[in-house]
Amino acid sequence: MTTLRDVFEDTVRKNPDAVAMRFRRGGAWQSCTWGDYHARVRQVAAFVATLGLTPGRDHIALILENRPEWLEIYMALAGAGLTVVPLDVKLHTQEIAFILGHSEAVAVFASSKLRPVLDELRPQLPQLRHIILVEGAHAADKPDAASGFQDFETAIRAAAKNPDAWYDQHRPSADDVASILYTSGTTGKPKGAMLTHGNFCSDIEASLEVIPEVTANDSLLVVLPFFHSFSFSANYVIALFRGACLSFPESLRTLGPDIQTLQPTIIMSVPLLIEKLFQKMDAKIRAKPVGRLLLKMGLGFIPGMAARKGLGGRLRFFVVGGAPCPLPVLQGLGRLGFEIIEGYGLTETSPVVSFARPGKTRPGTIGLPIPNIEVRLANADATGIGEIQVKGPIVMKGYFKDEAATKDAFDDGWFRTGDLASRTDDGYISIRGRKKALIVNREGKNIYPEEVELCIAHHPYVLDVVVVGYREGGETGERVGAIVVPNLDAIKAERGGVEPAWPEIEKIMRDVAHERCHELADYKHPRKVIVQRAPLERTSTQKVRRHAYQGKLDS
Repeated sequence: MTTLRDVFEDTVRKNPDAVAMRFRRGGAWQSCTWGDYHARVRQVAAFVATLGLTPGRDHIALILENRPEWLEIYMALAGAGLTVVPLDVKLHTQEIAFILGHSEAVAVFASSKLRPVLDELRPQLPQLRHIILVEGAHAADKPDAASGFQDFETAIRAAAKNPDAWYDQHRPSADDVASILYTSGTTGKPKGAMLTHGNFCSDIEASLEVIPEVTANDSLLVVLPFFHSFSFSANYVIALFRGACLSFPESLRTLGPDIQTLQPTIIMSVPLLIEKLFQKMDAKIRAKPVGRLLLKMGLGFIPGMAARKGLGGRLRFFVVGGAPCPLPVLQGLGRLGFEIIEGYGLTETSPVVSFARPGKTRPGTIGLPIPNIEVRLANADATGIGEIQVKGPIVMKGYFKDEAATKDAFDDGWFRTGDLASRTDDGYISIRGRKKALIVNREGKNIYPEEVELCIAHHPYVLDVVVVGYREGGETGERVGAIVVPNLDAIKAERGGVEPAWPEIEKIMRDVAHERCHELADYKHPRKVIVQRAPLERTSTQKVRRHAYQGKLDS
């Protein structure tokens, strides 16, 4: 099994009538078998064949919310050897513009909600030949023939009448790039990690060696967007290998009742959702004297059985990754009788590097490395803490069109994660900190401070700025904070030489910081802004001593 298409077609042959997806549409729950999914992929591929795309060369962007069409389009493209560039639908206009331009995408499949954005960007992207809208083209006010837009469903119905030999003629190899996944860039611009079919397949194949409990009978709840490498691999690719069912809740607002209907057996999520689920269960149990007594007696598994029924009754375990999960949440779920597996990985490693083994979890650690890779702690200090570095078939090819960043990411063939860790005698790894300035929020999203700093710094009122992560009330995930030094001369010049009172200056600078970040995704905006007169501390090479400001905004 060397490519995603190989795995997909093997599962279709073995389990054509098994349910591949469950989702809500037209006010009712519907299901799609693996055979149905395969037929639909071939129909999409027949349409793709009409676009004149070249497998092995062309890059196609995919900007779509979680839904069956995401998976149909992805497999029709990647399965034919085209490279897919998945994007977050919540990115702002200029972020989308940069990625579409930098990735050299010649076509984009996008949510129809993004038509105004794509209308605005089209003149900036001369290489973009095709825009295909999923769910309506809104052609009444803007003819598709004039703008180059096409409606997905109409195109599929027309193309389905044609033979799709094109799909049969084109197959990827293990070394072909399946996805270019963009991560926030340390220099203010995102970097595109090139991940091959072999990367994804080797990562999940190795993971399943040590969690054989996942079978075709499982139902995996899809709560994370597929553009996220954790969701793509841990939900989608695992389902491909095992023939398991992917269950789509209608929305986060309807998650409670949807879980009751979908009855998932495995929930994979970032800490934020797991934490909210636990808090809700814990509060309900502690609201009753008998619940508090059972918890005190160490019999939390008894009320935990009722909590399990509230999650559909079939849940076997949680998998949490993308960011550190608070230890009290891990321990609390354990007391209620839930198995929770915490893992660790990065986009550049496809993403899974390590995770706790079922039945052998150790809350607060990221478990053991998967079996087909090497992990070392480089340059460890006297306490045994060093940088996690990874070598093996899961590591990306490199960053697209960025040789300098690629070179910097490796140390003699070892991928440098930038995360600091220690290791027990029996191999369990615990994260101890980060070498790089990366901020990881509670949703598991990565924010590079330099990207936010670049936006804020380009204002005449800003003399200096440093962006750091901070925690609110003991939270494990971080929020974005900024410390800003005002350019008092510039402010006075705008006001006829009069310097405003300091409270007014603070308000001016906070407004500037928020306004300057309008082009960034909302989760990258600073939630707290401190304004100070004193210049920022700098090294002899004039770099801000970022570590000096870590913790300054914590509360």
